[in-house]
Amino acid sequence: MSACDSCHGCGTTSLAELPVPPEALGAGARTVALVGPPNSGKSTLFNRLTGLRQKVANFPGVTVEQHTGIAELPGGRAVRVIDLPGIYSLTPRTEDEQVAYDVLTGRRSDTPKPEAILLVLDSTNLGRHLMLAAPILALGVPTLVILNMADDLRSREGHVDVAALSAQLGAPVALISARQGEGVNQVFEFLSGALAKPSPLELPVLQDVPKCRAWAGRVGERAGYQSPAPPEWTRRLDSFFLHPVIGPIVFALVVLGVFETLFTAAVPLMNGVDWLFKVSGAWLGTTLPASGFRSLVVDGVWKGVGSVVVFLPQVLLLFLFIGILEDSGYLARAALIADRTMAKVGLQGRSFIPLLSAHACAVPAILATRTIENKRDRMATILVAPFMTCPARLQVYTLIIAAFVPERALFGVFSSRAAALLGLYLLGFTAAVATAKALKSSVLKSGKTQFMLEMPSYRWPTLQSLGLRLLDRSKVFLQRAGTVILLVMVILWGLSNVPRHGGQAPPIEQSVAGQIGHLMEPAIRPMGFNWKIGIGLVTSLAARETIVGTLGEIYGMDPETQKDGLQQALRRDMPIGSAVALLIFFAFAMQCISTIAVVRRETGGWKWPALQFAYMSVLAYAGAFLAFHLIH
Repeated sequence: MSACDSCHGCGTTSLAELPVPPEALGAGARTVALVGPPNSGKSTLFNRLTGLRQKVANFPGVTVEQHTGIAELPGGRAVRVIDLPGIYSLTPRTEDEQVAYDVLTGRRSDTPKPEAILLVLDSTNLGRHLMLAAPILALGVPTLVILNMADDLRSREGHVDVAALSAQLGAPVALISARQGEGVNQVFEFLSGALAKPSPLELPVLQDVPKCRAWAGRVGERAGYQSPAPPEWTRRLDSFFLHPVIGPIVFALVVLGVFETLFTAAVPLMNGVDWLFKVSGAWLGTTLPASGFRSLVVDGVWKGVGSVVVFLPQVLLLFLFIGILEDSGYLARAALIADRTMAKVGLQGRSFIPLLSAHACAVPAILATRTIENKRDRMATILVAPFMTCPARLQVYTLIIAAFVPERALFGVFSSRAAALLGLYLLGFTAAVATAKALKSSVLKSGKTQFMLEMPSYRWPTLQSLGLRLLDRSKVFLQRAGTVILLVMVILWGLSNVPRHGGQAPPIEQSVAGQIGHLMEPAIRPMGFNWKIGIGLVTSLAARETIVGTLGEIYGMDPETQKDGLQQALRRDMPIGSAVALLIFFAFAMQCISTIAVVRRETGGWKWPALQFAYMSVLAYAGAFLAFHLIH
């Protein structure tokens, strides 16, 4: 809920004139801020305005994500759009709100002060969202008030007089649907300086919440705002999805369906990518002259990186399902369902969103914990988030499961491989829950926090939104394969080719890489791992999935296994107990330098990440040791 008490810049003010004429915009990309409450469709509008001309980074010095993009205007002009975090208030209580306030008031030296603001409000929740308009308009920056979700407002028989609301606020108002693209041309007109601006109006912003709420109510009433009827389908679906018994069952079925699809639908696509790498690798092998360079390209780069890129279809399918669940509005319901369970381990439903996003990557999941106001709850969520299975672990799981678990039908519809994958996801989740329970019962003990979450209406996800999401994840995945993994593969190839004997590369087990693996073998042998797995464990510290490329490169250099596929080579070289132990090890081990770095940054020192890494490593070693000796 927004608040106007003690808000920065509040008072009686008249709005400034638009200082962004077309000729000024032609001189270079000017800065425009996009701000609004969560679930108002702000990110959808950002994607609509910027398309593929956007990037994601962090604001320097903080962990809040910065989404910036270029919106092209008529006549070849352009503006730089900054998508600020979703906020309900300009009174800084969280890191998100502090960043939004600092950017809007020009207090960040690394970000220019916006010359205009796009304030996105949900037209179906205008009674609540209008409260944010007061402090934003009081800043005196030219602002376009955007009432989003016009299609929902219309279909649910709601109404607002846009002209009357504009007169009440003293700012231009546009009624749009970012999903459908309806009315977005008015946003471009505003950015071009072509949208008519109403006469300046004194904007009283009062200093207490009840009076601020009353002001918002009067503005809406004078603008003829008629609140839309609750969507019939939302009521019907919520009675089903939020049912105390049926809801959790449906959620479990959704999860089962996702895992089954990850193995069934992804396999043909993965086989296609694998075939392309094999054919292109063979072509390179016959085209390039025999030399160290050919060995580097074919054995080092192509086989190593190709072993990782083959999992791209499966990773994209996972992100597709997460995107559908999020954009449809079901994800918020899942958080509410999870709150009942998470409260038993001392966490709240607000921790569910970061933990679920950790299935995409632990790094943004840890950043997402900044929305948790209780510091102890936030710390506990940070410490358990790396247990959730990310796509890097997924690649290791898929490789081992496909090599060692026979494909069989369970209960007629569920496959044995999907069941094994689900079991590993549940194993990581169980470890996270048990760890959270231990933390919240001891060093991070705190009182119960009430969980409040605004439920969005159900909506059909758009192809554009899902497509942009998948394209972005593809770029991240391939950049990772083309940078971190490529670098590791090149270094590994170099270590595997020295010391030279008579100008020839040594046998892999006698190379420097092999010697490193043999040096580690006494420590990892109790888990059932050989020296080849040892090399993979070292390289996987850079990125978990690097072990796949490492094993692909090592087995590709071994004369006994270089003609085999990686799965077949693993079956020949590893007993089933070692394979299970490797799965257990990766289910628990942290094995990710990026995650360690962001935990250090979030917690303000090395104490917590060091304890976290040590705890997860000991748990991984103990789990792998027990698995190997029980199954061996």
